Amino acid sequence: MSGIRDRVRAEYVAEITEVARRHLAERGAAGLSVRAVTRELGMAASAVYRYFPNRDALLTALIVAAYEGAADAAGEAEAAVDRDDHVGRWTAVFRAVRAWALAHPHEYALIYGSPVPGYAAPRDTTEPATRVVLLLTRIAHDARLGPGLDPADRTPVPPELRADLVARIGHVAADMDPDRAEMLTSAPPETALAVIDAWTALFGTVGFELFGHYDNIIDAREAHLERVARTTARAVGLPGA
Repeated sequence: MSGIRDRVRAEYVAEITEVARRHLAERGAAGLSVRAVTRELGMAASAVYRYFPNRDALLTALIVAAYEGAADAAGEAEAAVDRDDHVGRWTAVFRAVRAWALAHPHEYALIYGSPVPGYAAPRDTTEPATRVVLLLTRIAHDARLGPGLDPADRTPVPPELRADLVARIGHVAADMDPDRAEMLTSAPPETALAVIDAWTALFGTVGFELFGHYDNIIDAREAHLERVARTTARAVGLPGA
C-alpha cells in the first residue's frame, strides 16, 4: 500500500511542479502563488498544501529541480567523453550548461538571476547547487593524478584568501562521503581556486548571454564560451589546454 501512496504522491508533485514551472515562465518567481497553481489544477487547496505548505516550499522544489537539471545535463555530457581527455570533459561541461540554460531560460534565471524577494534558500538547495563545480573539481582531480599538472605553475593564492579557502573546503568536505571529501581536501589551494574561478566564469558567461549583456558586443557566443572553457582549463592546469 505504501508503494501506491508513494507513486500517487510523486504524480501529484510532478503535476504541481509542472504547472508551477509554467507560472514561473509567465509571471516570474515573485509572482508564483500556490493558490494560483491550485486553481489551475482544479484541486482543493488542502490537497496542494499537503505537498507544498507555502510559496517558499514550492520555490525550493523548482530551484532544486533547476540545479539538478543543469547538473544532469553537464554530467551526461561529461560522461560521454573519454576519461583521459580532461580538456574534452571540461569543455563538455561548459557546452552542456550553456545548452541547458538556453533551453530553460526561466529556470536558469531562477537559480542564477536576481534573488527572489523574501525568499531564503534552505539547506536542501546546497547539494544540487554544488554539483557542477564538484564535477569540474573531479576533472581537475583526475588530471592531477596523471602527468602534466604542476600546482606550482598556478597563480599564487594570497595568504588571507588561502586561509579562507582551506577553512571553507574543510567545512564543506566534513559533510561529504570520503571519496568526495578526499577529492576536495587534497587539491592545492591554487587548483581549488582556479576551479572556483572557472565555475564563476562559466555561469557568468552563460548569464551574460542569457540576460542580454552581450548584445551589440559579442554575437559569436558559442565561440566565446569555447574560449572561456579553454582559458579556464589552462588556468586550472589541465594537460593539453
